[in-house]
Amino acid sequence: MRRKSLMLACGVALSLLGNGLAQAENLLEVYQTAVKNDPVIREAEARRLAALEAKPQARGLLFPQLNLNGQFAYQSQNAQAVFPQAISAGPPPVIANVNVSQTTDSDFWQYQAQLTQTVFRWDQWQALKKADAQVALAEANYRAAEQDLMLRVSQRYFDVLAAEDSLEASQGTLEAVTHQLEQAEKRFEVGLIAITDVQESRAAHDTATADVIAAKRIFATANEALREVTGESYKTLIKPTEKLPFDQPQPLDEQAWVDRALQQNLNVVAARLGVEVASRNVKIAEAGHMPTLDLFANYAQSDVNATQTNNGLIGPADSNSRQDTIGIKVTIPVFSGGVTQSNVRQQVYLQRAEKERLEGAMRQAERQTRDAYLGVIAEKARVQALQQSVKSNQTALEATEAGFEVGTRTTVDVLNSRRNLLQTQRDYARTRYDYLINIVTLKSAAGELLPQDLGNINAYLTQENTLPVVRPKQP
Repeated sequence: MRRKSLMLACGVALSLLGNGLAQAENLLEVYQTAVKNDPVIREAEARRLAALEAKPQARGLLFPQLNLNGQFAYQSQNAQAVFPQAISAGPPPVIANVNVSQTTDSDFWQYQAQLTQTVFRWDQWQALKKADAQVALAEANYRAAEQDLMLRVSQRYFDVLAAEDSLEASQGTLEAVTHQLEQAEKRFEVGLIAITDVQESRAAHDTATADVIAAKRIFATANEALREVTGESYKTLIKPTEKLPFDQPQPLDEQAWVDRALQQNLNVVAARLGVEVASRNVKIAEAGHMPTLDLFANYAQSDVNATQTNNGLIGPADSNSRQDTIGIKVTIPVFSGGVTQSNVRQQVYLQRAEKERLEGAMRQAERQTRDAYLGVIAEKARVQALQQSVKSNQTALEATEAGFEVGTRTTVDVLNSRRNLLQTQRDYARTRYDYLINIVTLKSAAGELLPQDLGNINAYLTQENTLPVVRPKQP
């Protein structure tokens, strides 16, 4: 019994521990949730699947085309006619007008089968090659959407953590300033300080209160931005520890990263494929000047059951027929009112636009890559500097508070030291996350970002962090 009780207690403890850990979400888990719920990536997936149908559609036009049609109908026809007719040879001949009345009632059916096979159509062959470029373009656009999702998730995940750190620093400052205001009021009551010190403390308290309200607003906005991507709200997110390793980008060569981006950046790849599609559209438009050659075969059969009445005489008027036709159809465009030339010019202009879009995408990729590369290096150095700055400002604040106690420093000095510490804490918290975001941005700009890269960053996130509940006060 004792052993069973011990095993049950261990099971309950592990279950509670598991439930507690299940509530904490890390970067990779948030990304996996976003893959399932983000409407942008789901739209990209649907557009990708739709674009993949371009290839079978273009290929299908080169296969034989078979059409069947038929009809069954009932027809009733009444006809009256008057014509002159010689009723006596003469001479002179006798001419009289003859009235003819004809009624026909019939039911008939017919069907036709037509087989067409393209022999030469320049536009269809170019459309097939265009479909290959369209499929590749769809894949590039979807891959770009995947990378964009990884970047958006990383940005918004760390925005929440940065906003939470900023809120925590603001609340800590408010608590300290509130305590300082209480001390100032007590000192003023016993005549140790002037009223101006109390007013300075009260102004600092009001500013700190406003800072907390603003920090709560920023935190709530960051939470909503993350929920927009994932469709879920989080109570706990995993944070990086203080011993976050800060590595240099590899290779440590800015131009090497730029060269990669110009070749692999997915926006550049997509723009390059857009030029290819536009080139095919020009050739398709030029096909309007070329002849077409088609092989065709027709088979038609009809059967008519009819009764005809001519001037009171009733008789059958049945008929049936069958027709077989095989041949080659040649179409040579001669004049289309200038439409073909206009279509060609239109597609040439669109091709020119795609080339300019490619140039813009290459310049943008280079700018993003250089900015992200320099961002990784700068944020690495900035983190180290701000880490030391936080310690220095903390020491300076303690020294200023000690000086205030003995009367060598004023309330303004203490408030300024506290304000400097708050700003440094905010900058330090923000720059640690900016370093990680710049790593993701650099990989994305170079076209190399994979879920594995998020996994590598996720390995640095080991500190479970419960997010505060921010609710606006009711008026």
